[in-house]
Amino acid sequence: MDGGHGQRQPLSPAISASAVVPHQRQMQLHQHPARPAIADLFTLYLGVNSKQRAEDPAKETSNKLQKRVSALNRDLPPRDEQFISDFEQLRTRFPDQEQLQAVTESVLISFVLQCSSHAPQSEFLLFATQCLCARGHLRWDSLIPSLLSAVSSAEAPTGQGGSVTVGGPVSSSSAIVAPSAPSFHASNPTSPLSAMNAIGSPTQSGIDQPVGANVSPMKAAEFATLGQLGTTARGDQSCRGAEASYLYHLSCRIILAGLQSNLKPATHAVTFQHMINWLVNWDQRPRGVDEADPAQTRIERPVHEWMHLCLDVIWILVDEEKCRVPFYELVRSNLQFLENIPDDDALICIIMEIHRRRDMVCMHMQMLDQHLHCPTFGTHRFLSQSYPSIAGESVANLRYSPITYPSVLGEPLHGEDLANSIPKGDWWRRLPDRTIELLKLTNSETQCWQDWLLFADIFFFLMKSGCIDFLDFVDKLASRVTNGDQQILRSNHVTWLLAQIIRIEIVMNTLSSDPRKVETTRKIISFHKEDKSLDPNNISPQSILLDFISSSQTLRIWSFNTSIREHLNNDQLQKGKQIDEWWKQTTKASGERMIDFMNLDERSMGMFWVLSFTMAQPACDAVMNWFTSAGGAEFIQGPNMQPNERMTLMRETYPLSMALLSGLSINLCLKLAFQLEETIFLGQAVPSIAMVETYVRLLLITPHSLFRPHFTTLTQRSPSILSKSGVSLLLLEILNYRLLPLYRYHGKSKALMYDVTKIISMIKGKRGEHRLFRLAENLCMNLILSLRDFFLVKKELKGPTEFTETLNRITIISLAITIKTRGIAEVEHMIYLQPLLEQIMATSQHTWSEKTLRYFPPLIRDFLMGRMDKRGQTIQSWQQAETTVINQCNQLLSPSAEPNYVMTYLNHSFAQHRHYLCAGAWMLMNGHPEINSTNLARVLREFSPEEVTANIYTMVDVLLHHIQLELQRGHLAQDLLAKAITNLAFFIWTHELLPLDILLLALIDRDDDPYALRLVISLLLERPELQHRIKAFCGSRSPEHWLKDQPPKRAELQKALGNHLSWKDRYPPFFDDIAARLLPVIPLIIYRLIENDATDIADRVLAFYSTFLAFHPLRFTFVRDILAYFYGHLPSKLIVRILNVLGVSTKTPFSDSFAQYLGSSNSSICPPPEYFANLLLGLVNNVIPPLSSKSKSNPADASGNTARTSFSKPHASAQAGGNSNADGQRAFYQNQDPGSYTQLVLETAAIEILSLSVPASQIVSSLVQLIAHVQATLIQSNSGQGMSGGLGQNSGLPTSSSGGGAESAAANRANTSASGISANFVSRSGYSCQQLSVLMIQACGFLLAQLPPEFHMQLYSEAARIIKDCRWLADSSRPVKELDSAVGYALLDPTWASQDNTSTAIGNIVALLHSFFSNLPQEWLESSHTVIKHLRPVNSVAMLRIVFRILGPLLPRLAFARPLFMKTLALLFNVLGDVFGKNSQSSPHVEASEISDIIDFLHHAVMYEGQGGPVQSTSKPKVEILTLCGKVVDMLRPDVQHLLSHLKTDPNSSIYAATHPKLVQHPS
Repeated sequence: MDGGHGQRQPLSPAISASAVVPHQRQMQLHQHPARPAIADLFTLYLGVNSKQRAEDPAKETSNKLQKRVSALNRDLPPRDEQFISDFEQLRTRFPDQEQLQAVTESVLISFVLQCSSHAPQSEFLLFATQCLCARGHLRWDSLIPSLLSAVSSAEAPTGQGGSVTVGGPVSSSSAIVAPSAPSFHASNPTSPLSAMNAIGSPTQSGIDQPVGANVSPMKAAEFATLGQLGTTARGDQSCRGAEASYLYHLSCRIILAGLQSNLKPATHAVTFQHMINWLVNWDQRPRGVDEADPAQTRIERPVHEWMHLCLDVIWILVDEEKCRVPFYELVRSNLQFLENIPDDDALICIIMEIHRRRDMVCMHMQMLDQHLHCPTFGTHRFLSQSYPSIAGESVANLRYSPITYPSVLGEPLHGEDLANSIPKGDWWRRLPDRTIELLKLTNSETQCWQDWLLFADIFFFLMKSGCIDFLDFVDKLASRVTNGDQQILRSNHVTWLLAQIIRIEIVMNTLSSDPRKVETTRKIISFHKEDKSLDPNNISPQSILLDFISSSQTLRIWSFNTSIREHLNNDQLQKGKQIDEWWKQTTKASGERMIDFMNLDERSMGMFWVLSFTMAQPACDAVMNWFTSAGGAEFIQGPNMQPNERMTLMRETYPLSMALLSGLSINLCLKLAFQLEETIFLGQAVPSIAMVETYVRLLLITPHSLFRPHFTTLTQRSPSILSKSGVSLLLLEILNYRLLPLYRYHGKSKALMYDVTKIISMIKGKRGEHRLFRLAENLCMNLILSLRDFFLVKKELKGPTEFTETLNRITIISLAITIKTRGIAEVEHMIYLQPLLEQIMATSQHTWSEKTLRYFPPLIRDFLMGRMDKRGQTIQSWQQAETTVINQCNQLLSPSAEPNYVMTYLNHSFAQHRHYLCAGAWMLMNGHPEINSTNLARVLREFSPEEVTANIYTMVDVLLHHIQLELQRGHLAQDLLAKAITNLAFFIWTHELLPLDILLLALIDRDDDPYALRLVISLLLERPELQHRIKAFCGSRSPEHWLKDQPPKRAELQKALGNHLSWKDRYPPFFDDIAARLLPVIPLIIYRLIENDATDIADRVLAFYSTFLAFHPLRFTFVRDILAYFYGHLPSKLIVRILNVLGVSTKTPFSDSFAQYLGSSNSSICPPPEYFANLLLGLVNNVIPPLSSKSKSNPADASGNTARTSFSKPHASAQAGGNSNADGQRAFYQNQDPGSYTQLVLETAAIEILSLSVPASQIVSSLVQLIAHVQATLIQSNSGQGMSGGLGQNSGLPTSSSGGGAESAAANRANTSASGISANFVSRSGYSCQQLSVLMIQACGFLLAQLPPEFHMQLYSEAARIIKDCRWLADSSRPVKELDSAVGYALLDPTWASQDNTSTAIGNIVALLHSFFSNLPQEWLESSHTVIKHLRPVNSVAMLRIVFRILGPLLPRLAFARPLFMKTLALLFNVLGDVFGKNSQSSPHVEASEISDIIDFLHHAVMYEGQGGPVQSTSKPKVEILTLCGKVVDMLRPDVQHLLSHLKTDPNSSIYAATHPKLVQHPS
């Protein structure tokens, strides 16, 4: 549980209780004439010597008044029984009984404080209190809170700071609410309750005043004894402690007497609070006591007694018969965390009971899959679950960075350690373990060079970022090597790893100036392990590097500090000379610092790698010189340049290969990246494409160490850099065509989108800026479509978006795809969705067709359904302006038009008319065979990009409207479409007047017109111009650009981008092309065709453009999303075509048998269990973090595996540049989409499921059946193990005769399925049967959470069916105790149950649901109630417990989602009503006390939501939740209602209502 284990704090200082009483009332009580008389009466009966009072200067008692008090001069006190009559006689003299009651209460409390240590006097005070309250002269509900407050104030040392540690949520607010408020109030100004206590009162001020200063009507001398408690007797602190004990003792006795009456809930609350506080602070030593004296903490007799009385009060308060305070208040109190527990059976007993009840609540809160609670790519986990201070974007960016993905660090942490490690910041301690793992892999002759490269990249990044303690890392690694297997260090990989970081400033400072530098250096040198048996005939670059790396590292350390040189190996220093010699010979042979990088042999490549570690700057210079090796710069003269204007262009050469770059030191890579940026973005000449490609490859090969947000980095280096000619263009090209996946991998796509949006907003209204604008817009399209979590179009939800109309429309599409295929991840995202949609659509005129809207998720569809279609207004505006526009077009576009008219038109035409220029030209082309394309081109170029976009959208509307009019006039549709296509070709291809991508988007957005999509298909499939473009584009490029090592060929600007975009521009293109601009558009066209049921045409488009789509940077995501978006609506033929988009080059890790179930004649037959088992096994091996090595394995397991023994991934991939294809991991550049091999495996599994032609119900049924009986299935399939291992030990229990949990008729299916799984299935995992069964459950829940909601509904239905089918659960004749035992057994955590072969079907299914829930986005959790609805009506406590066990762990996630939380809570109460309702028919009858854990849990759930997180001792429920509970509790049996009576808004029955600020101020 989460309960508030707060720090124990000292008691608050003595505070004048009158400080919280209004000043006027305080003075009235102080001057009240009855005060001295009442004080004298108490003095008389207490036997206090009157001489003590003779010196009191404040004595005002008159002789007449004294005569009214009988027996005043007796030597012995009168009999106690006479007190009440004397008091009533005195009482008749004062008419204001309310004030008299307040004065009496104040006097009584003062004497309690003074006389508690005197036994006869204490007895009298107890007697007097009971009598006065019984006769109504005092009220318990006023007296007890005042007494407790005064005691807490009096027993604290004067002036001592601190606050009262409260054990409950409540306070003495009744003292304020009561009509006659007493003069003592809660005394702690720093308590969370002080705000309540001070309602309507002035600020508390009497912090340092002694209790007797201005409170009591008694004289100062009467406080002599009390003063010894606080001020006058500080020298005798032990005596003071005893006096406080007596005070507690008497107070408890008074409270026990009061509890015989019916007190108000607020009184119960404040009493409970103080009792807990006293017990928690029982051993608090007064100031001045010697802390070292153990005798001071022993329990004295009075202490022992008052503690027992405190416990008596608490037990009475939480007694379920009266239920004055819910027992849950003990569960969340601090009493259970008592550190110095006294040797007292009664106190230990209550603490043990608290822990027992607390553990039962914890059971309801804990997921059965708790060993896997770690952030992954599959489910976004946020660092803060609280509502952000600004709009949701800040929270959305708090995703754990990719360095915590399982694949990067080789499973960075064992699952159960991650949650604890991340907050403490010590998760990096996993790094030494990973280093040892890689050493073991290397020693096993597994080719794992790629694993070392990946590890070095993340290691360098963490060290440079200051995340790692270098000394600690070296110490731990040395310890592991020294204390472990001495033979583990057989290669120089560790030296190579440390050589990567040795130039980092933190490391250099440590090795040069740290006091432990010598010791650390020795440890570093101890890792040196050169290979003495190098085969000269089989030398690889890696072997050369590892052979020389010790020498390189030694040379570096030698330069740090002279004091450590004596510890270095001279042989290594001498060996370093070989590197010098090789470098001199190489540069001498090939020219000054020149190397032919394209013709390096293996040895030369290895030596250059060594050079990068030893002499980084010469190596860097050599690389930079390589790019100038092709000779001098080339001067180009473009068509848009003046005759005397020239541009310097670097000649092309070969880009450096990935094979060469992969072995360079990261330090050199950093230097190179810096130098290349300097030349590319700040140099005078236009860089070569080879140089840019090499720069990109550096970023891709070390994605962590070299990543930088380019806009920020470049502007820091030169604030005006983006204003330099060509720099913005080149940067946007690099980002759009090379680095999109890298930004997405780092979660920086949104930040980049905001940066690009700034450029768009600045130039969208600027004339002539078409090339830069369209490139930025295209990049923004790609960014928006790449985002697969919630995003804001601006960093705050204020003002209209800065997006263009095109981007607004694409944003809606992207949000629709995200919500439908991945759900809305967090509560705040759901809150911001509505204002976000309003912000987007505020500046957009578009409405989507019914066919598109029917596929939108309901959240977006419902918002857009009511929008009015503005197309009619557009046509009406066109008709009004048509005459003027046509007249202008006749003057501008006639073949004989004057060129000067162009400027006249631009300067004098109205904006609304300019928007219809292309529409006018279109109409003109229908009557004229020719128009003046030159003038039209000039005008469109001089337009702003925003005006061109508006022209395209209006032209599309006008031409579609025109076709409809011509059809009505009797023209044939075929002729009209042919003419329209010819005219569009005129605009797009013949004269290149408009951007094709925007035109296509405008057409598909009008898909409700029957001819819009036909025009699109004609442009895509029938016109030769685009097809020639696409073929030329594909023929001159490679999708895997990082593998292309030939000198790039630069396309001419006009040929690449056309006349419209290249008009006045001179800067040559690098990767940009008109065809490349279509990469984000073609997938959207496919979506629109499927929405319009044109699946055959979609198939044709995909067939033609499949080669082209291989260049799409996120084609894997496209395939996964389109299958999920249209799940259940795609024919098998189209599914196969969509899968072909992935191509062979991606090496997608599909299952071996997947192809046979895809598109074959048997595609309607569900695959066998073995197929699904293998699918889950792939996730276990590649996605799910491994079990800790501490996991227990079954002794009967023949394999004896206690941890993973298979380290290599089953889908190894070929590495670029000759690296071994047996490497276990693939580099980032080989997995750019979706980002890592781990995610690739998970998404591929989802794609397989989505591609199967069988219904979701069959797929889910197969998976759930496999999981329900997973352990029995695995054991039966595991050769040599059979059914042994303790399976028969459970026959006496009602759960199952088999540990596999074959409780139902499904047992036969489980046994049948076992025969379908191969005998070596378990061994392929490297786990034991027991461990694998748990991980299979995890994998299945994880996989199902990635699938669309159709699968979720089937999961809920199938899970409920299996639970209800259990024969023992349906047997109502079994005793309740036996069923309870069975449920506890069945719901044992599978992690533990599997180790004893005691897994059950119910336990496995509940664990599956928990694994599923923990990975679901917030939005999809709304359907989680479905499984409970399938289980209703619940007719037994056993089923009731299962229901609570299923939904309980969800409540923490729902604490921020008020509507869903309230629905869930109401559902739980309704289920409770099925069994314990007033009209429930369930049998046999069960006492309410049997479900105390459920009662406690419901209280905890209410408090958790009220706190908005882990429950604290001060947490309060929300009023809305109490209102809900009050309504649903009424349907329960009276005995159950009684236990839940405090979950109401009635202050007269609920301690929560009585102490709630809102309900106290505004009682209903």
